[in-house]
Amino acid sequence: MKFIDFKEQLKIFPVFSLSEIKKIDSNFHRRRLNEWQEKGYIKKLIRGYYIFSDLEINENVLFEIANRIYTPSYISFEIALSYFSLIPESIYRITSASTRKTTNFSTPIVEFSYKTLKPTLFFGYNLVEYSQRIFKIACPEKALLDYFYLNPQIKSKDDFESLRINSELFSEQVNENKFLFLAKKFDQKRLINTVNSFWEFMNHA
Repeated sequence: MKFIDFKEQLKIFPVFSLSEIKKIDSNFHRRRLNEWQEKGYIKKLIRGYYIFSDLEINENVLFEIANRIYTPSYISFEIALSYFSLIPESIYRITSASTRKTTNFSTPIVEFSYKTLKPTLFFGYNLVEYSQRIFKIACPEKALLDYFYLNPQIKSKDDFESLRINSELFSEQVNENKFLFLAKKFDQKRLINTVNSFWEFMNHA
């Protein structure tokens, strides 16, 4: 298969795998991938996953790539809070929740980090459409809960202040009933105490 034909058939994917290539050409030999890497046509992200070198990288594309290279997963924690403008920092690592083991991938475009949640806690994410593509990201309430759940040291007023939550956007985007409802599904007393303390803090922020 010529590269121009290869690219035409896979151009809709921000990231593609060898298995997806085999679906369009069952006789495809992976040595072609090595040749195209050497020519600068494609880049290897992690084992088995590649992108086209001229791929336009933006936040949406990075989020979909994160979803696809380690499944099941959805965007959460600090990067989701930044996406919703709840925290001011620019995040240089794409953080996701997954039911698989905790891991990190350093790639030519960004670092992808995955943190383990129990299968029973794999909920509370939305499907966001962009350019006829989709990525999964935690709702604001779940992103906060995931963060508190895996950071048990965050529990005091000083800890909450250090997060620098935008109080105005928080009141617009975070629903108290939904926040508490989702928190109860974690079935963890410590988390409920943290959530209650955090909510009281935000009411006076």
